[in-house]
This record gives sequence, structure tokens and C-alpha cells, in this order.
Amino acid sequence: QVQLVESGGGLVQPGGSLRLSCAASGSIFSIYAMGWYRQAPGKQREWVAGITSGGSTNYVDSVKGRFTISRDNAKNTVYLQMNSLKPEDTAVYYCNAAIIAYGSTRLGDYWGQGTQVTVSS
Repeated sequence: QVQLVESGGGLVQPGGSLRLSCAASGSIFSIYAMGWYRQAPGKQREWVAGITSGGSTNYVDSVKGRFTISRDNAKNTVYLQMNSLKPEDTAVYYCNAAIIAYGSTRLGDYWGQGTQVTVSS
């Protein structure tokens, strides 16, 4: 069994910052790409940022220069540092990881339960 558990969401004023964390646990053999998605009310889930096992990063244009994705491979954890937050960043944020579990030869696609981020004055 593999689990992803997010933390760090909350309510913040426009211009503020939050740091999301997502820890993977369980029978993990190897973790490949990790990333963050978000889903605002009434909208489809969108990809926000991704990071490879080697540390290469990519971002959706709307967060470039404001968000930073990073990972700690020793802790099986991915982070999303969010600065200069805007009301349009309000959404449920989900982490995602491509993981091979022990006893499996298949690359599995795993999701966290989501954490709410609300940007409002």
C-alpha cells in the first residue's frame, strides 16, 4: 500500500504565502515524477507544477515566478512554496506521484486526498 498525505493548506490574505507538503509512505520501491494539481469550484482539475526525480521543474504559466516546487528524496516528500498568492489561486490542491511499489513492476499513479487553499481578505 502506498499513500500520499498533504498538509499545509489554509486561509491566507492576498499577497501572502503558504507552503504545502506531501509525504509518500508505504511499500515504496522508487518514486519518479511528482507534482501538484489544483481544482477550483466549478472548474476542471489543472496541473500546476511538476518535478522529476532528478530535480527538473516545470510550472503552469499562471504561477511562474510565484510558486516553487521542490522535493526531498530522502523523506519521499514534495513541497510547493506559494508566494504572492492571489484570490484566483483558491482551490483544493492535490499532490501526485509516479511510484513503483515493492512487489510490482508497474508504474502506479498515486494521488493525495487534497488540501484546501483559500486566498481572501
